[in-house]
Amino acid sequence: MSEFTHTEFFEMDKQHFIHPYTDFSTFQDEGSQVISHSEGVYVTDTEGKPYLDGIAGLWCVNIGHGRREMAEAISNQVTTMEYYNPFGHSTNKPAAQLAAKLAELSPGNLNHVFYGCGGSVANDTAVRLAHYYFNMKGLHSKKKIISRCDGYHGSTYLAAALTGIQGTKYGFDAADNLVEYISAANMYRRPVGAEDLTEAQYCDFLIDEFENHILQLGPDNVAAFIAEPIMGAGGVLVAPAGYHKRMYDTCKKYDMLFIADEVVTAFGRLGAMVASEELYGYTPDMLCMAKGLTSGYIPLGATMLSDEIYQVISKPQCEGGLLSHGFTYSGHPVACAAALKNIEIMEQEKLCEHVQEVGPYFFEQAQKLADLPIVGDVRGSHFMVGIELVSNKAEKSRFPVTAGIGQRVFKHCQERGVIVRPVGDVIVLSPPLVMTRDQTDILFNALYESIAAVTQELGLG
Repeated sequence: MSEFTHTEFFEMDKQHFIHPYTDFSTFQDEGSQVISHSEGVYVTDTEGKPYLDGIAGLWCVNIGHGRREMAEAISNQVTTMEYYNPFGHSTNKPAAQLAAKLAELSPGNLNHVFYGCGGSVANDTAVRLAHYYFNMKGLHSKKKIISRCDGYHGSTYLAAALTGIQGTKYGFDAADNLVEYISAANMYRRPVGAEDLTEAQYCDFLIDEFENHILQLGPDNVAAFIAEPIMGAGGVLVAPAGYHKRMYDTCKKYDMLFIADEVVTAFGRLGAMVASEELYGYTPDMLCMAKGLTSGYIPLGATMLSDEIYQVISKPQCEGGLLSHGFTYSGHPVACAAALKNIEIMEQEKLCEHVQEVGPYFFEQAQKLADLPIVGDVRGSHFMVGIELVSNKAEKSRFPVTAGIGQRVFKHCQERGVIVRPVGDVIVLSPPLVMTRDQTDILFNALYESIAAVTQELGLG
């Protein structure tokens, strides 16, 4: 592809590539930044400028960019056997080996895996199999899924319905009659009536809201609750202490399944291979993974199922009946080989231990941004941080959408050779897990300067 110039790539992209979440109000004028190379925690554009990648591609490049051992594992699998049909009773070596490895890494009796091509599909699969599970038990009315406002679960039709971010729904239809929403576990912006509660009281408030919603719908009509350990694209929202375990216990009280969406948090982002049990004290009935599973080198998603669920869905529904769910690329051998190598690298290099060591320093540096006049809240854990920008700290006032405050900070960071992710008025950070303390300092120095520059531009300093 070296025969094309930067301008030619730029124009081809602008004329033909429909990007996820395109802002069409600016795209035709601004076009895209074209990234051509990557290594370690840096990416380089086609004009030769390097950037420290503060978002790991998109939550996913956990082992860092440009790992040659990943390229070799992928190449070796391609030349050995690039693909064969996974339907029915046909498999391949990497898919079988990875299934056993994921069962080993997953908590409790999550011993069975259904493969897809990413996080949205993993969450779709969880819901579809939850419905199938209750149908097989004769509980045909258990269909409703309870999700949370500001939760993000993907962009396929069903996963978009699970997503509780209202801004993602404008102009689109969604299966809203299937999904119910309860309050986000947002410690900074709480629902009316919870503003002055202690953390423990606020947790009680959220649990009561959840239980009341189940009772309002009727427990016989509710199949499952889906939640991220820390809400990602919805603003990096951290729940009050004890929340997840108590939500799980409430699910068990009403014969509901708990679906843990660990598409972002699994594989080390919080210092654990799987966060649910190790960090939050519960074992979900279904566990959805993607992103860090291959560190983004090749698309792959996985939905882990408990022994109890498997025992029900593995019985023929009728004579000749099949489990009629699956994809051409389920258990793709190249993707599974990449995942095995990725996990091997993480274990050999002790990346979870590295995150446990450097992650608190990363979060400490983030908290120093709270000194700036427009930083209202800094939240998260380890290598997963959200910085919410406000026009008035005392009142937690939001900037008008037209201010484009997050985008302005993003552009200032870009000028300083650092990439962050603006999600509305929240700056999201999720770097590769190999990031060092020195690289952490580079990132936060640039971000501090960028927020300070925007503050000055707005006359709020």
